[in-house]
Amino acid sequence: MAGEKRIGILTSGGDCAGLNAVIRAAVCRADGLGWTVIGIKEGTSGLLARPLRYEVLTPDKMTTAVMRQGGTILGTTNKGDPFAFPMADGTLKDRSVEIVGAYHELGLDALIGIGGDGSHQILRRLAQQGGFNYVGIPKTIDNDVGLTEVSVGFDTAVAVATEALDRLQPTAASHARVMVLEVMGRDAGHIALAAGIAGGADVILIPEIPFSIDSVAQKIREVRKTGRNFALVVVSEAVKTADGTKVHKDYHGGEKRFGGIGDYVAFKIADTTGAETRVTVLGHVQRGSMPSWRDRLIASAFGAHAVDLIAEGKFDRLVAWSDRRVIDVPLQEAIAEYQDVKPDDPLVTTARALGICLGD
Repeated sequence: MAGEKRIGILTSGGDCAGLNAVIRAAVCRADGLGWTVIGIKEGTSGLLARPLRYEVLTPDKMTTAVMRQGGTILGTTNKGDPFAFPMADGTLKDRSVEIVGAYHELGLDALIGIGGDGSHQILRRLAQQGGFNYVGIPKTIDNDVGLTEVSVGFDTAVAVATEALDRLQPTAASHARVMVLEVMGRDAGHIALAAGIAGGADVILIPEIPFSIDSVAQKIREVRKTGRNFALVVVSEAVKTADGTKVHKDYHGGEKRFGGIGDYVAFKIADTTGAETRVTVLGHVQRGSMPSWRDRLIASAFGAHAVDLIAEGKFDRLVAWSDRRVIDVPLQEAIAEYQDVKPDDPLVTTARALGICLGD
């Protein structure tokens, strides 16, 4: 792809730390090639708006201060599937042709999408339908995108959860309590597992491993027998109750989201062991904050590599991290390979070796 090119870039799905570092890296690399980068506002919503919502991203706007910022300077959306877009009258409308038209109206030669597996499924489908060039970059605090060891945002989320455990431990010891920390993770337990090990948790509950409250209670009793007066429990939001029920909270408009499993676990621990328990729910705190050095590093490598793929004419690819280097893999295969916590995951083995109870 010789000559000057116009690249679109957007963030899609939930926000996380490190997104701005991706954008900055893409702009810097594209500028070195003499290309123009168009930042699309609020994900695909910016391509559905009339007039289109976008801005030209120049290197002077992409200072090092940008990569230190949490969130995304472009805005994002995790609603409104363009193939079944909810309209004001309650109907669903296929608006995919509008997005394809917007791509061509902007005169783009390629589009870089920064998102999770759901976003990439939609964007890949749009690219195939519209015949345009697409490269994906994985970002999700859940770290569940396939064929990459890490996604942008995961490291910072784990750091926040680990710090929360560091802060809960002294007050737990001061009051002889069991502290339950509920963390995000959708259907994967990567955050809970990594933060639980790093933060010295006694119990880690993840959705991939069904738990028994008797096992958890036994661990709490064992901790007490050692003379320690407190315990730390980490639970992923998607963990099911003992009878296999997912715990949700109802929000305005009938929307249901994960939340409440921490309270459930705390009540069961108190009821079974008599221990005084308290619950902390991190929620969206894990998405915010300044990105960690690792998230900035991975994000920068991903953003630059995505532009290089466009320069090489390689599309329908996902930028990924493997064995201490940046690579790219077939996007379709990455989407199909959902990455939850496997029974033989090295961190599962590590947790068990450390005597951490996983609830089974």
